[in-house]
Amino acid sequence: MMKTLLCAAFVLAATAAFGQTATVIPSQAYPTYVPDHPQHASQQSMAMEQSILETNCNVSAHGERPLWEFASPRVERPLGDIARELRRQRDFLVAKKASSVVENQ
Repeated sequence: MMKTLLCAAFVLAATAAFGQTATVIPSQAYPTYVPDHPQHASQQSMAMEQSILETNCNVSAHGERPLWEFASPRVERPLGDIARELRRQRDFLVAKKASSVVENQ
């Protein structure tokens, strides 16, 4: 118990001493420099409008139909049905046993 307390006090004192001697901030004084932006708040005319879209035209031709009009929706099977089918397959494989038993005497 005493050894643990002495070791902990030594580690605490060593880290405190290292923290006092380490030079993290330079000791020289530097004046604060504030950048100057003279045109930051001046009034000026707005720029021309620019489109951020690549193209603005419709790409469908005469007689074409979009896919959503005639494609059938994909029907997802419920997970419960899939689990029941897998359980039936597992039970079928486990249920296979030998039809006859041969004993040698």
